[in-house]
Amino acid sequence: MKAVQYRAVGAAPEVVEIPKPVPGPGQILLKVTAAGVCHSDIAVMSWSADELPYELPLTLGHEGVGTVAVLGEGAQGVSVGDPVAVYGPWGCGTCVNCAEGRENYCLRAAELGINPPGLGNPGAMAEYMIVDDARHLTPIGDLDPVKTVSLTDAGLTPYHAIKRSLPKLLPGATAVVIGTGGLGHVAIQLLRAMTAVRVIALDVTEEKLALARAVGAHETVLSDENAAAKVRALTGGTGARVVFDFVGAEPTVRTAGAVASIDSDVIIVGISGGTLPVGFGVLPFSTSVTAPYWGSRRELAEVIELAHAGAVDVHVETYSIDEAPLAYERLHAGRINGRAVILPNG
Repeated sequence: MKAVQYRAVGAAPEVVEIPKPVPGPGQILLKVTAAGVCHSDIAVMSWSADELPYELPLTLGHEGVGTVAVLGEGAQGVSVGDPVAVYGPWGCGTCVNCAEGRENYCLRAAELGINPPGLGNPGAMAEYMIVDDARHLTPIGDLDPVKTVSLTDAGLTPYHAIKRSLPKLLPGATAVVIGTGGLGHVAIQLLRAMTAVRVIALDVTEEKLALARAVGAHETVLSDENAAAKVRALTGGTGARVVFDFVGAEPTVRTAGAVASIDSDVIIVGISGGTLPVGFGVLPFSTSVTAPYWGSRRELAEVIELAHAGAVDVHVETYSIDEAPLAYERLHAGRINGRAVILPNG
């Protein structure tokens, strides 16, 4: 079967032929209908050999949707032919966090060498993939798999971040979204669906800001050295009650801190290496800075329900599996507006 693999440190991803996997006891074989392309993959492919914690070659794709093709011995909870989304942050299943469905915060994953698909385990960017347990599959019913696949990360991650700050996302408050790409444009929709706050979106091009307005941002600001002052002006000088940084680079985290109000949340989701100093007098009083990770199994089910209700619409560009390297090139160059989706069997 065809798969998209990262095969050598510093090399571009390649489309290769590998054996079709066979599910072991308790495992499920999925025929993949769609796989998402994410900046996290580019981050992984930028690490040096000393930094890379995964064995190569690695089949990419931590966003996956497919149909159940084969059940391994003893596998239960799904049936052949079921359309399902793959929950990515696999955990041990037995620690206190996993028992609550919060496998994104598994206490033993590192100790046991458990990795997500596409980020250590073979991922969804292939014609078929193995899922270790039925609990990591969420039914999607009649949802369009192409529109749904990115909800497993680009939807789940902002949903988790927003849900943590709901007590501050009250009518009359302002939320700032920095970076309106794959995760950010979904975050805007979720904020509009889940809250009554004013949403101000920041990005580096007018094309991306146009998408932000199209999906519900009340105001848009070009993300440059003047962005913080403009946001302050739009909020009457008080700043934003909650700031979501989906880029996480040094300039954007500085902007995030500069637009935060008193008793605010600054949520750094992006993984571009920026850090925000925290200390008395450094940020407004009672500002909380967090770096959440992905989301829980229950939260993925909730995001899927929002999709069924028509509350989120992921803007996608589709590519065949042979075009996957091109999709990564375009993403790295900032030329994807929304989310790139690979169709392994399309």
